[in-house]
Amino acid sequence: MGCNRDCGLIAGAVIGAVLAVFGGILMPVGDMIIQKTIKKEAVLEEGTIAFKNWVKTGTEVYRQFWIFDVQNPEEVAINSSVIKVKQRGPYTYRVRYLAKENITQDPETHTVSFLQPNGAIFEPSLSVGTENDTFTVLNLAVAYNNTSDGVYKVFNGKDDISKVAIIDTYKGKKNLSYWLSYCDMINGTDAASFPPFIEKTRVLQFFSSDICRSIYAVFGAEINLKGIPVYRFILPSTAFASPRENPDNHCFCTEKVVSKNCTVFGVLDISKCKEGKPVYISLPHFLHGSPELSELIEGLSPNEEEHSTYLDVEPITGFTLRFAKRLQVNLLVKPAKKIEALKNLKQNYIVPILWLNETGTIGDEKAEMFRNQVTGKINLLGLVEIILLSVGVGMFIVFMISYCACRSKRVN
Repeated sequence: MGCNRDCGLIAGAVIGAVLAVFGGILMPVGDMIIQKTIKKEAVLEEGTIAFKNWVKTGTEVYRQFWIFDVQNPEEVAINSSVIKVKQRGPYTYRVRYLAKENITQDPETHTVSFLQPNGAIFEPSLSVGTENDTFTVLNLAVAYNNTSDGVYKVFNGKDDISKVAIIDTYKGKKNLSYWLSYCDMINGTDAASFPPFIEKTRVLQFFSSDICRSIYAVFGAEINLKGIPVYRFILPSTAFASPRENPDNHCFCTEKVVSKNCTVFGVLDISKCKEGKPVYISLPHFLHGSPELSELIEGLSPNEEEHSTYLDVEPITGFTLRFAKRLQVNLLVKPAKKIEALKNLKQNYIVPILWLNETGTIGDEKAEMFRNQVTGKINLLGLVEIILLSVGVGMFIVFMISYCACRSKRVN
C-alpha cells in the first residue's frame, strides 16, 4: 500500500516535471517557429501576406485639407500688419487607393522597384464645402491626380529580413541632391511597414517625398488597436529643431537670413525641391515652432492631439496599422519694391497656406484576419507555454511535498 502511494506520488512529480520542461522547451522553440513564419510572410514577393497588402493597401486612406483664409489682406499690404487667418475645412479626399505599378523584382540585388500612382476622390460628405469654394488656393484633386511618386527601389527581404521595405534608391538615386552631407540621404522605408521584430528602443526612419527628406519617429506608448497590441511611434520635436537644439539638423539649414542664422526652428525650407518656389514645411499651426513664427500670424492654435504625426506599428510584423501624417505648407513672403502688394512690407512673413491630415486605419475585416493569422496564434502559443509550465511546476511541487510528508510519517 505504501509503495503504491509512493510510486503514485513520484509518478505525479515526474509528470509535472516533464510538463514543466516541455513548457520551458516550447518557449524558445515557439519563438523560433514564430520568427521563421514572420520572416517568410514579411518578404515582398508574390504569395506572401506582406506582398498582398503592399501592392494595394486594404486600408481606406483620407487626406483632409484646411485652408488658411486671410482676413485682412489690404491691411497687411498697406501697413505690414499682423496677418489674421481663419482656417476653413476640412476638404476631404480619398487617396492611396491605386495599386503600385511597374512592379519589377531583381533577384540579384534582392530588390523590387515600383511606381506609386497618385489619385484623389473628393468626399463631399466628409467636407465642409465644395472644391469650387472661392478661397481655395488651388483645386486640390487636380494638383494630386494623374501624378505618381517614384520610381522607388526597395529591398524585398529575401536574403535579409532586417532590410525588408528599406529604400535602396528613389528616382534612381541614393541621395536627393537637395541637402548637404548626411541630410541628403534616403533613409528607412516609406513608413507603410518596417522590418519585423521592432523594439521600443528602435528609431523608425522613413522617407517622405512630401517634405523632400528622410525623418524619424520614436516610441511613445503601447496601444490596443481593435484587439491588436501596437507601438505608437511619434515624430519628436527634435526632428524640426534648430541646429542649436539638435546639432544633427545643421545640414537642413540652407540660408542664414530668414532662419536668423539657423536659430528659427519648426520650419523647413524645401524650395530646392520645389523648383525654387519659397515653400516652407512645418507641423500644423507651427506646432513645436519658434514663437516668432506665430507672432506675425493671428488665428493659430497648435495642439498635440490634432497636429502631431504618429505611426501605430504592430511590433512583430512591422506593419503600420494606423497612422496620421500632419504637415503644413507655408510660403515665404518678402518685401519687394517692384510688386505693388509687397512694396510696403517691412518684414518677412512665413505665411500658412494650408495644412493636411492624412490618416489611415486598418479596417475591421482586415483586423480580424490579422488577429486570426498573427496575434491570435502567437497569444495561443504563449498561453499553452504558460499553462504547461505553471501546471507542471505546480504538480511537481505538490506531489513532492506529499511524498516527503508520507515518508516523514512512516519514519516517525
